[in-house]
Amino acid sequence: MDSFFIVLKNVIIMLCYAASGYILVKSGKANSSHAKSFSAFLLYVCCPCLMVSSFMNMEYSMVNFGKAMSFLGISFLIQLLFFIILFAIFHKKYQNAKYRILSVCSTLGNVGFFGLPVVSSLFPTESVVPCYSTVYVISMNLLVFTMGVYLITNDKKFISVKSAILNPTTLSFFVALPLYLFQVKFPVIVSDTVQLLGRMTTPLCMILIGFRLASIPLKTVFTEKFAYYSAALKLIAFPIFAYLCVAFLPFLDNTFKVCIFVLSAAPSGAAILSLAELHECEQKTTANAVLLSTLLSVITIPILLLF
Repeated sequence: MDSFFIVLKNVIIMLCYAASGYILVKSGKANSSHAKSFSAFLLYVCCPCLMVSSFMNMEYSMVNFGKAMSFLGISFLIQLLFFIILFAIFHKKYQNAKYRILSVCSTLGNVGFFGLPVVSSLFPTESVVPCYSTVYVISMNLLVFTMGVYLITNDKKFISVKSAILNPTTLSFFVALPLYLFQVKFPVIVSDTVQLLGRMTTPLCMILIGFRLASIPLKTVFTEKFAYYSAALKLIAFPIFAYLCVAFLPFLDNTFKVCIFVLSAAPSGAAILSLAELHECEQKTTANAVLLSTLLSVITIPILLLF
């Protein structure tokens, strides 16, 4: 029951961040058009700093490093398997872009911004846990910039190794990894700056969601049926599927399994909305799916954790 309230508190805090962005726009103190600039800062500055700081803070140990790399591989396989299942179910309807968006929003989650503070609060003394979240982001981005963009655009040219690697998160991983392995230490002022910028990812991401929520009529978030289908798959079906994939593997500890479960239960990723807007594909459906799953996660994540 303690874990229930820990998670509930953290989810409510994140929704408060979103509420601050919503209030700023609605009160005329900010403009939703500013979201693009904030998104660029989040993607190109805060996210790489979060990746580097997570490895900086992880206790140096080949055991921890092995766990993090195992988490990277297993989380990638889980997401890929779920994509394949959804493809088998919906591929005959993929001419309708809404079904492609449904598949993307049901699998790819806000694991870095939303999941990291939750798992960190559940396991505050285990330094490997923040790395679980960041490597999950890497595995997700490998799919976001390949399968995700392909499904959004319905164009196979986006499925390439170049797209999977040449993105800010994956590139920052290739910077963080040797720094960890060779135990490179930054000067204190640099280290503190990197960590502070990394900690900004969650509040900034949620504020941006509040910006987007304020830019559309609130009632439309609750009237799009595809958003409910997507939310049910992302917030309930996918985390249960993810947990069942690892629950009976004896070589994985309980922390590993709980982190897989909680991170998989994160709402649909804000990056999906950015890509939908970039490629001008079902922006409204995507926005509704991301926003509705974010709002409902305040209920689903704590309740799922009880089980």
